[in-house]
Amino acid sequence: MPIYTRLGDSGETGLYAPKGGVRRVSKDDLRVEAYGTVDELNAHLGLLRARLKGPLADEIGSIQNVLFHVGYDISTLSDPPPAKVVAADITFLEERIDAMTAELAPLRSFILPAGGETAALAHVGRTICRRAERRTVTLSRQAHINPSALAYLNRLSDYLFTLARHLSGTKEDLVVWRP
Repeated sequence: MPIYTRLGDSGETGLYAPKGGVRRVSKDDLRVEAYGTVDELNAHLGLLRARLKGPLADEIGSIQNVLFHVGYDISTLSDPPPAKVVAADITFLEERIDAMTAELAPLRSFILPAGGETAALAHVGRTICRRAERRTVTLSRQAHINPSALAYLNRLSDYLFTLARHLSGTKEDLVVWRP
């Protein structure tokens, strides 16, 4: 069976609707834009994961799995919206943020998105995550979205910022903004 279907050649794609099968929408539909940005974030985290070793690589892998749930929650047409992302997913990120923050020096100024290759990759992931969150907020004005999916994206960007600081290692690796 080929990977191509030719169904998208006219600029449309299908969205899953549990009670109604598949509904065709434009590929620039807000819902497609939101879950597409989540997919972009997931792919970027795959690159970061490939550069990491051990528990942090496994942690990013777990986050990638949850991002598939975020994509499902955003892309599926149903009312009420699906709820694959749950409070425990958000709590996990908060616990990891708190644990990493406890090991870091207090942040006393803005930092630039740098600090070594893996830190810079985490910063890029943070910016993609913020865009996914913005797209999802825009979508939520028109459609019901699982509030936990939106909260997860918000917390994930905080996690990625903290991870970038953690990956920067020493204070000398942080690139401080000079106004």
